[in-house]
Amino acid sequence: MSPEDAFLSQQRLLVIAPHADDECFGCAGTMARIKSLGGEVYVIVCSVGDLKHYDGKDGMVTGSMRMDELKNVMQYLRVDDYDVLYRDAESHLRLDMIPRRDLIAKFERESTLALDRLKPTMLAIPVSSYNQDHEAVFRAAWTAARPGTPSIKPFQRMVLGYDNTSSFWSLEREKFHPNFYVDISKFLEQKLTALAMHKSQMRDATHHSSVQNVESIARVRGREISVEAAEGYVVFRHVL
Repeated sequence: MSPEDAFLSQQRLLVIAPHADDECFGCAGTMARIKSLGGEVYVIVCSVGDLKHYDGKDGMVTGSMRMDELKNVMQYLRVDDYDVLYRDAESHLRLDMIPRRDLIAKFERESTLALDRLKPTMLAIPVSSYNQDHEAVFRAAWTAARPGTPSIKPFQRMVLGYDNTSSFWSLEREKFHPNFYVDISKFLEQKLTALAMHKSQMRDATHHSSVQNVESIARVRGREISVEAAEGYVVFRHVL
Protein backbone atom coordinates (compact mmCIF):
# COMPACT_ATOMS: atom_id res chain seq x y z
CA MET A 1 0.00 0.00 0.00
CA SER A 2 1.32 3.43 -0.94
CA PRO A 3 1.80 6.08 1.77
CA GLU A 4 -1.11 8.00 0.26
CA ASP A 5 -3.43 5.01 0.41
CA ALA A 6 -2.27 4.21 3.93
CA PHE A 7 -3.14 7.77 4.98
CA LEU A 8 -6.57 7.76 3.33
CA SER A 9 -7.41 4.33 4.73
CA GLN A 10 -7.27 5.77 8.24
CA GLN A 11 -9.57 8.71 7.59
CA ARG A 12 -13.06 9.41 8.87
CA LEU A 13 -14.25 11.91 6.28
CA LEU A 14 -17.22 14.20 6.86
CA VAL A 15 -18.51 16.12 3.83
CA ILE A 16 -20.83 19.04 4.53
CA ALA A 17 -22.92 19.80 1.42
CA PRO A 18 -25.37 22.69 1.00
CA HIS A 19 -27.61 20.61 -1.29
CA ALA A 20 -27.91 17.04 -2.54
CA ASP A 21 -25.43 16.77 -5.46
CA ASP A 22 -22.78 19.16 -4.08
CA GLU A 23 -21.10 16.22 -2.36
CA CYS A 24 -20.64 14.57 -5.76
CA PHE A 25 -19.51 17.66 -7.65
CA GLY A 26 -16.73 18.19 -5.15
CA CYS A 27 -15.85 14.95 -3.40
CA ALA A 28 -17.37 11.78 -4.90
CA GLY A 29 -14.04 10.46 -6.19
CA THR A 30 -12.34 11.05 -2.85
CA MET A 31 -15.26 9.42 -1.05
CA ALA A 32 -15.05 6.36 -3.31
CA ARG A 33 -11.29 6.06 -2.87
CA ILE A 34 -11.47 6.30 0.93
CA LYS A 35 -14.21 3.68 1.07
CA SER A 36 -12.25 1.33 -1.20
CA LEU A 37 -9.37 1.50 1.28
CA GLY A 38 -11.48 0.75 4.34
CA GLY A 39 -11.90 4.30 5.60
CA GLU A 40 -15.13 5.92 6.73
CA VAL A 41 -17.24 8.49 4.87
CA TYR A 42 -20.17 10.54 6.18
CA VAL A 43 -22.25 13.29 4.58
CA ILE A 44 -24.35 16.11 5.99
CA VAL A 45 -26.70 17.59 3.38
CA CYS A 46 -28.09 20.88 4.64
CA SER A 47 -31.24 21.23 2.57
CA VAL A 48 -33.43 19.14 0.30
CA GLY A 49 -36.73 20.52 -0.96
CA ASP A 50 -38.99 21.25 -3.89
CA LEU A 51 -37.26 23.03 -6.74
CA LYS A 52 -38.48 24.64 -9.94
CA HIS A 53 -35.59 25.09 -12.36
CA TYR A 54 -35.02 28.50 -13.89
CA ASP A 55 -36.30 27.53 -17.33
CA GLY A 56 -39.30 25.77 -15.84
CA LYS A 57 -39.25 23.09 -18.53
CA ASP A 58 -39.11 20.19 -16.09
CA GLY A 59 -41.89 21.48 -13.89
CA MET A 60 -41.49 21.06 -10.16
CA VAL A 61 -38.73 18.75 -8.96
CA THR A 62 -40.08 17.51 -5.65
CA GLY A 63 -38.13 17.15 -2.46
CA SER A 64 -39.11 13.48 -2.28
CA MET A 65 -37.56 12.92 -5.73
CA ARG A 66 -34.34 14.55 -4.59
CA MET A 67 -34.34 12.50 -1.40
CA ASP A 68 -34.68 9.31 -3.45
CA GLU A 69 -31.79 10.37 -5.68
CA LEU A 70 -29.64 11.16 -2.65
CA LYS A 71 -30.45 7.83 -1.03
CA ASN A 72 -29.39 5.98 -4.17
CA VAL A 73 -26.16 7.96 -4.41
CA MET A 74 -25.29 7.31 -0.77
CA GLN A 75 -25.90 3.59 -1.24
CA TYR A 76 -23.86 3.52 -4.44
CA LEU A 77 -20.89 5.24 -2.81
CA ARG A 78 -21.27 3.00 0.27
CA VAL A 79 -21.38 6.01 2.57
CA ASP A 80 -21.40 4.96 6.22
CA ASP A 81 -24.20 7.38 7.13
CA TYR A 82 -25.77 10.65 6.04
CA ASP A 83 -28.06 13.28 7.53
CA VAL A 84 -30.33 15.87 5.93
CA LEU A 85 -30.81 18.90 8.17
CA TYR A 86 -33.74 20.70 6.52
CA ARG A 87 -36.46 19.16 4.35
CA ASP A 88 -38.97 22.02 4.28
CA ALA A 89 -39.69 24.29 1.32
CA GLU A 90 -39.13 27.42 3.42
CA SER A 91 -35.47 26.57 4.12
CA HIS A 92 -34.54 25.20 0.70
CA LEU A 93 -32.46 27.73 -1.24
CA ARG A 94 -32.85 30.09 1.72
CA LEU A 95 -30.15 28.80 4.04
CA ASP A 96 -28.85 32.36 4.27
CA MET A 97 -32.08 33.26 6.10
CA ILE A 98 -31.39 30.76 8.89
CA PRO A 99 -29.53 32.42 11.78
CA ARG A 100 -25.89 31.48 11.44
CA ARG A 101 -25.83 30.46 15.08
CA ASP A 102 -28.49 27.82 14.34
CA LEU A 103 -26.50 26.38 11.42
CA ILE A 104 -23.36 26.31 13.54
CA ALA A 105 -25.22 24.43 16.26
CA LYS A 106 -26.36 21.85 13.70
CA PHE A 107 -22.77 21.25 12.58
CA GLU A 108 -21.27 21.32 16.06
CA ARG A 109 -23.76 19.44 18.23
CA GLU A 110 -27.25 18.80 16.88
CA SER A 111 -26.90 16.74 13.71
CA THR A 112 -26.60 12.99 14.16
CA LEU A 113 -23.24 13.44 12.41
CA ALA A 114 -22.22 16.64 14.23
CA LEU A 115 -18.54 17.31 14.84
CA ASP A 116 -18.91 16.69 18.56
CA ARG A 117 -20.43 13.26 17.91
CA LEU A 118 -18.54 12.01 14.86
CA LYS A 119 -15.11 13.52 15.52
CA PRO A 120 -14.01 13.35 11.88
CA THR A 121 -10.32 13.25 11.04
CA MET A 122 -10.97 15.00 7.71
CA LEU A 123 -13.62 17.66 7.14
CA ALA A 124 -14.62 18.85 3.65
CA ILE A 125 -16.71 22.02 3.34
CA PRO A 126 -17.85 24.11 0.36
CA VAL A 127 -15.69 27.08 -0.51
CA SER A 128 -17.02 30.63 -0.31
CA SER A 129 -19.17 31.46 -3.32
CA TYR A 130 -21.69 33.87 -4.83
CA ASN A 131 -24.35 31.22 -4.13
CA GLN A 132 -26.22 32.32 -1.02
CA ASP A 133 -26.62 28.79 0.37
CA HIS A 134 -23.00 27.84 -0.25
CA GLU A 135 -21.84 31.06 1.41
CA ALA A 136 -24.05 30.47 4.46
CA VAL A 137 -22.87 26.88 4.83
CA PHE A 138 -19.23 27.84 4.35
CA ARG A 139 -19.39 30.53 7.03
CA ALA A 140 -21.22 28.31 9.52
CA ALA A 141 -18.95 25.31 8.90
CA TRP A 142 -15.86 27.55 9.08
CA THR A 143 -16.99 28.72 12.51
CA ALA A 144 -17.96 25.24 13.68
CA ALA A 145 -14.46 24.00 12.79
CA ARG A 146 -12.67 26.80 14.66
CA PRO A 147 -9.69 25.70 16.77
CA GLY A 148 -10.28 24.94 20.41
CA THR A 149 -8.97 22.95 23.35
CA PRO A 150 -9.36 19.32 22.20
CA SER A 151 -10.47 18.15 25.66
CA ILE A 152 -13.40 20.57 25.47
CA LYS A 153 -14.21 20.81 21.76
CA PRO A 154 -13.21 18.18 19.15
CA PHE A 155 -10.47 19.54 16.91
CA GLN A 156 -10.54 18.75 13.20
CA ARG A 157 -6.91 18.44 12.23
CA MET A 158 -7.65 18.53 8.51
CA VAL A 159 -10.16 20.97 7.00
CA LEU A 160 -10.49 21.18 3.21
CA GLY A 161 -12.57 23.34 0.91
CA TYR A 162 -13.99 21.55 -2.13
CA ASP A 163 -14.77 22.82 -5.61
CA ASN A 164 -18.07 23.43 -7.33
CA THR A 165 -18.59 23.82 -11.04
CA SER A 166 -20.09 27.29 -10.55
CA SER A 167 -17.19 28.70 -8.53
CA PHE A 168 -15.63 30.12 -11.71
CA TRP A 169 -18.30 32.85 -11.52
CA SER A 170 -17.14 34.05 -8.10
CA LEU A 171 -15.36 37.36 -7.64
CA GLU A 172 -11.67 37.28 -8.52
CA ARG A 173 -10.53 37.34 -4.89
CA GLU A 174 -12.78 34.32 -4.23
CA LYS A 175 -11.69 32.21 -7.21
CA PHE A 176 -10.92 28.57 -6.46
CA HIS A 177 -7.19 27.83 -6.43
CA PRO A 178 -6.55 24.22 -5.33
CA ASN A 179 -3.43 23.42 -3.35
CA PHE A 180 -4.34 19.87 -2.32
CA TYR A 181 -5.20 17.08 -4.75
CA VAL A 182 -6.61 13.58 -4.50
CA ASP A 183 -5.81 11.24 -7.39
CA ILE A 184 -9.12 9.71 -8.45
CA SER A 185 -7.92 8.14 -11.71
CA LYS A 186 -9.32 4.75 -10.65
CA PHE A 187 -12.53 6.29 -9.32
CA LEU A 188 -13.52 8.77 -11.99
CA GLU A 189 -16.25 6.52 -13.39
CA GLN A 190 -17.70 6.09 -9.90
CA LYS A 191 -17.74 9.86 -9.45
CA LEU A 192 -19.52 10.40 -12.76
CA THR A 193 -21.99 7.58 -12.15
CA ALA A 194 -22.83 8.92 -8.70
CA LEU A 195 -23.29 12.43 -10.05
CA ALA A 196 -25.54 11.21 -12.87
CA MET A 197 -27.77 9.58 -10.27
CA HIS A 198 -28.78 13.11 -9.23
CA LYS A 199 -30.71 12.95 -12.47
CA SER A 200 -33.06 15.86 -11.80
CA GLN A 201 -30.10 18.23 -11.43
CA MET A 202 -28.06 17.29 -14.48
CA ARG A 203 -27.85 19.61 -17.47
CA ASP A 204 -26.85 19.27 -21.12
CA ALA A 205 -23.20 18.91 -22.05
CA THR A 206 -22.58 22.63 -22.60
CA HIS A 207 -23.70 23.56 -19.08
CA HIS A 208 -21.14 23.78 -16.28
CA SER A 209 -23.29 21.46 -14.14
CA SER A 210 -23.16 18.56 -16.57
CA VAL A 211 -21.55 15.17 -16.20
CA GLN A 212 -19.42 15.95 -19.25
CA ASN A 213 -18.06 19.15 -17.72
CA VAL A 214 -17.34 17.47 -14.39
CA GLU A 215 -15.34 14.84 -16.25
CA SER A 216 -13.42 17.57 -18.07
CA ILE A 217 -12.63 19.36 -14.81
CA ALA A 218 -11.46 16.13 -13.16
CA ARG A 219 -9.16 15.41 -16.11
CA VAL A 220 -7.77 18.97 -16.04
CA ARG A 221 -7.11 18.66 -12.31
CA GLY A 222 -5.42 15.36 -13.07
CA ARG A 223 -3.16 16.95 -15.66
CA GLU A 224 -2.18 19.58 -13.11
CA ILE A 225 -0.54 16.79 -11.09
CA SER A 226 0.29 14.46 -14.02
CA VAL A 227 -2.38 11.80 -13.42
CA GLU A 228 -5.51 10.85 -15.35
CA ALA A 229 -8.05 12.49 -13.00
CA ALA A 230 -8.09 14.28 -9.68
CA GLU A 231 -10.23 16.32 -7.31
CA GLY A 232 -8.78 19.61 -6.10
CA TYR A 233 -9.21 21.16 -2.67
CA VAL A 234 -8.09 24.21 -0.75
CA VAL A 235 -6.33 23.41 2.52
CA PHE A 236 -7.77 25.50 5.30
CA ARG A 237 -5.99 23.56 8.03
CA HIS A 238 -3.72 20.50 8.19
CA VAL A 239 -2.07 19.67 11.50
CA LEU A 240 0.44 16.82 11.77
